[in-house]
Amino acid sequence: MAIRIIAQRRVLKIGKNPGVKKFVMRPELYTSLTEKKVFAEAATHSGISAGVIKAAWDAAGEVIRTWATEGHSVPLPGLGHMRFGVRSKAVEGLDDVKTSLISTRRIVFTPSVDVKDELKNTAIQITCLDENGNVLKRVTSGDSGEIEDNENENGTTENGNNGSTENGGTNSNTNPSNPTNGDNTGGGDNGDGYN
Repeated sequence: MAIRIIAQRRVLKIGKNPGVKKFVMRPELYTSLTEKKVFAEAATHSGISAGVIKAAWDAAGEVIRTWATEGHSVPLPGLGHMRFGVRSKAVEGLDDVKTSLISTRRIVFTPSVDVKDELKNTAIQITCLDENGNVLKRVTSGDSGEIEDNENENGTTENGNNGSTENGGTNSNTNPSNPTNGDNTGGGDNGDGYN
């Protein structure tokens, strides 16, 4: 199996050099599967009927939604953990803390080591096309397979915060080169303010 990517030469219309031709990458075969197909495939692999799998999946989804809205980091068996969070601005004064500082609500997914390893070990195949869709060449990945990860294995985020996204701990900014980052509640983000 491989992740299939198209790199097509296009004239850039925005950016630093509009009018320049560059190869722009996009996924080739990313499609949305139906729940019915997923349940049928799981039934084939497990020997359990698709109806029973769907009932269990629906019940697990309800539990995950309920617990996540109560502030828990919820395990998604075989996949990782999911929790809710927010992005917000950091302020100095106590009186300045208000809900208007929250810019977005977020769903934070922390993949399991197995999922990260699967992605790391999956080849990437790139098909290079010209402006008219003609194949110029094909390339298979020789990259390191490095995975983008906001939190490394020891619980320290890229900006130097300590804590864990899985226990909802409070993280104090320990990176003096990034003083605007504020405290991060729940860990694992480079945005400013709270997670």
